[in-house]
Amino acid sequence: MASSCLYAADQPAFTFREIGYFHRWSQNDQHEFTPQDQPDLEKWSDMMTLNFYPDARDGEALAAKANSVLENYKSHGGKVVRMNSVPRTQEKPAEHFIAVIFGRPNFIEVAFARFKLADGASCSIVYSHRIYGEKIGDQMSAWLDANAEATEKALMQWSEMPSPVSLSREQKRVKI
Repeated sequence: MASSCLYAADQPAFTFREIGYFHRWSQNDQHEFTPQDQPDLEKWSDMMTLNFYPDARDGEALAAKANSVLENYKSHGGKVVRMNSVPRTQEKPAEHFIAVIFGRPNFIEVAFARFKLADGASCSIVYSHRIYGEKIGDQMSAWLDANAEATEKALMQWSEMPSPVSLSREQKRVKI
């Protein structure tokens, strides 16, 4: 069963790139958030999606999830524009990044996905940006030229993500 609102309607669940994101939808281990002025999940411009993979608990399983998502993106017509892996260090586990563009008849969407370990399990944090209309490739190219590098950097440095434990606790509180 899906929830329409896990968080207070008047307060953002978190901030990304100085924009507050509000909870819009959750089901199982997937949670979607959009800015306050974009409540319609049928037509939004910016979305953050948090996916948790509770059975993937180590770096190898995280890499397998990232590869699985990559193959899923490709099978749905996604064009990979960038991939990167940040090697594991003694202080920090490995992380992975994928940027993909999806062209559809009435919009183009770019998805920036970060894969990391959190609370002892794997997760992905996906920032997506859409531009609606026909023949909008030039608009998306201009948006990417102006924003892709900064968006990737912000996503890979972002530390305000709600933890899987807190989202699970909130789901139980509202009994979804």
